[in-house]
Amino acid sequence: MARPIATTPAMQVARPPLAAQATRGPSWDGRFTVLVLFLPPALLLFTLFVVLPIGEAAWYSAFNWNGFGKPTNWIGFDNYRFVLETRAFWLALRNNGMIIAVSLCVQLPLALTLALMLAERFRGAVALRMLFFMPYILAEIATGLIFSFVYDGDYGLVASIWRSFGAEPPHLLASTDTAMLAVLIVIVWKYFGFHMMLFIAALQSIDKSLIEAARIDGATRTQSLRHVVIPLLYPTIRLSVFFAIIGSLQLFDLVMPLTRGGPADSSNTMVSFLYNNGISRMRVGYGSAIGVILFVICVTFAFTYKRWFMRDE
Repeated sequence: MARPIATTPAMQVARPPLAAQATRGPSWDGRFTVLVLFLPPALLLFTLFVVLPIGEAAWYSAFNWNGFGKPTNWIGFDNYRFVLETRAFWLALRNNGMIIAVSLCVQLPLALTLALMLAERFRGAVALRMLFFMPYILAEIATGLIFSFVYDGDYGLVASIWRSFGAEPPHLLASTDTAMLAVLIVIVWKYFGFHMMLFIAALQSIDKSLIEAARIDGATRTQSLRHVVIPLLYPTIRLSVFFAIIGSLQLFDLVMPLTRGGPADSSNTMVSFLYNNGISRMRVGYGSAIGVILFVICVTFAFTYKRWFMRDE
């Protein structure tokens, strides 16, 4: 039997603790190389396509300019005053608020309910997920054109349903009372599938042993859902709320094929109001002021939401 060889302090190799080895990151030279290679192109693109356009919009908003030639008619902050004195602007802002409210109170609860039903593996679950996700795949312009025919008061699907009950079909998109309601229905139909897939992905990543432990402790299905599943979904819910609000503030290409912001500005959003008053009418300075206001609203919300609700993520 071989005898173990005794080691002397001189023969022992000093090794750092395991914790130090685990936490030791890449050297500064390696990180510096990565920064030199990847940061300048990213900063260049961000400057060209984000910072400079924002700066130009802020500059043009101080002029009464139609987009041709060099802006020379300096009017300072008058464009902002004109925007805030316009009734259509406040209608557009109200409509954005309605879209946010419907997204948070109808769209997200619907998406979460369907996600809880379809997250389990059963026959037909994948087909149902794809069926509910398909509206999100459609381009917004195509969706708007499809529903413009659906809502048509003479030949559309809604008109056919109303005639089958012997009633006079409504012209939903031509009335100031129903145009925005029709747009809201399309928004819920179009985007709830995206949030549903986010929730399904989060539900499938939950450790099933946590739910089984709650069941063993005597929790009912409702109690497990309320005290285990929903709290574990909070990060995804916060992210989904962020996407819903930012998307609601930026909504444009779904409104244009449906109503173009009409009738009488009743279905305008902030971006469609910008397009109709700044681009279509060649009031570039006025439109730039609207864009700056929308940018300030979005940035303020994004940083505030990140600061108060997503600080640990």
